[in-house]
Amino acid sequence: MANLIVNGGRPLNGTLRPNGNKNAVLPMLCATLLTEAQVTLSNVPDITDLAKFIDYFRSIGSEVDYDRAAETLSIKHPAKLTDDAIERLPLRIRSAIMLLAPILLRHGHLRFDVDAKGCALGIREIDPHIAILRTFGAAMAPGDHIDLTLDGRPDAQSIWAEYASVTATETFLLIAAMARGTSVLTNAASEPHVQALCHMLVEMGARIEGIGTSRLSVTGVETLSGATCRVPDDHHEVATFLALGGVSGGRVTVETDILDEMPLILDQFAKLGLQFETAPGAVTVTGWTREVTPPLTAQMTPKIEAAPWPYFPADLLPQAIGVSVGCKGDVMFWNKVYEGAMGWSAELAKFGVRCHLSDPHRLIVFGNNKLKPAEVEAPYIIRVVVGLLIAAIQIDGQSRILNAGPVRRAHPRFIENLTALGADIRWEE
Repeated sequence: MANLIVNGGRPLNGTLRPNGNKNAVLPMLCATLLTEAQVTLSNVPDITDLAKFIDYFRSIGSEVDYDRAAETLSIKHPAKLTDDAIERLPLRIRSAIMLLAPILLRHGHLRFDVDAKGCALGIREIDPHIAILRTFGAAMAPGDHIDLTLDGRPDAQSIWAEYASVTATETFLLIAAMARGTSVLTNAASEPHVQALCHMLVEMGARIEGIGTSRLSVTGVETLSGATCRVPDDHHEVATFLALGGVSGGRVTVETDILDEMPLILDQFAKLGLQFETAPGAVTVTGWTREVTPPLTAQMTPKIEAAPWPYFPADLLPQAIGVSVGCKGDVMFWNKVYEGAMGWSAELAKFGVRCHLSDPHRLIVFGNNKLKPAEVEAPYIIRVVVGLLIAAIQIDGQSRILNAGPVRRAHPRFIENLTALGADIRWEE
């Protein structure tokens, strides 16, 4: 696993554009299986999971033209899928779970193993996905395997989800887009990447109402057409570059067309003293006061809460924590999405950070820390690597982030972009 060597205390300055959203491009790729016509995507991020999907599609006879430099990808699938489509499923990619609905619709049968250690799809709850497919008429054979059969085009269904799961909402969209009639999902996820999938399906011929809300109504069609769609910019990356620029003492401008997604995100980072200026098509971090905005209720600790969209995203909580280590005041971080997702905070103590993990969901970072460079170890979580980097880049001296490789799964040319802004950072393979 690769490590990052970070020489902190150097201001970052300049302008850059974010990459396409990793969490949008992968379900959009899965949606291409719903048509035999050509689909073209632009603003495609060069991430490792993309390469694995391309390899899978080519292995089942799909025509894939990927221009890495132009960030465009065109794909045309064969008229009929064979058993190879099941046998070659890239099950070790977590996002491969979104292939289930398209393959079941196209092939009529789906089968994979679930052993005593859990699903081959990785640590991800598959029950909501299987439940959705069964609700739409898929029959599940008894046994130790997931063995589903779908006889013909499914009828529309109404589902009230137990919780707003992004990938389960995407599974619903993918099967409802070709169901007979109008399907409704209540308690749907509404993240920007879910909205991107909705817009793509509309471009392909489905009719979807309620995009961006918690209630989606999908009128399916018998045949979906090809489409030309743009993968939206990654709001996580926009916020990440702004945070890195701010804590470094520099001035960084991010050019993007998703400023309408950013107000709450910028407000929460502003609580930590980061200062921003917005202009048409761009946002700039102009400074960092290190002051934490106090609540008007004097008895309360300032806090940043992460929950499903349109709340502050849980995937940006590590970045906010990384900023907070250099603040003058105390801050509580509350992850309402993932249990135990802040256990990595123990690594912050190596930087000299005083913090307290109150329970599996809440972390308090105390202010006025005496920071020092350190060697820290990242878990296999993309955003945690970035959170540790934000801490390291504001500290004079050399730090090392062990096991930093996962950042490549979401942020193409990440280190190259930071180096262009003036960072002294490199890979240690």
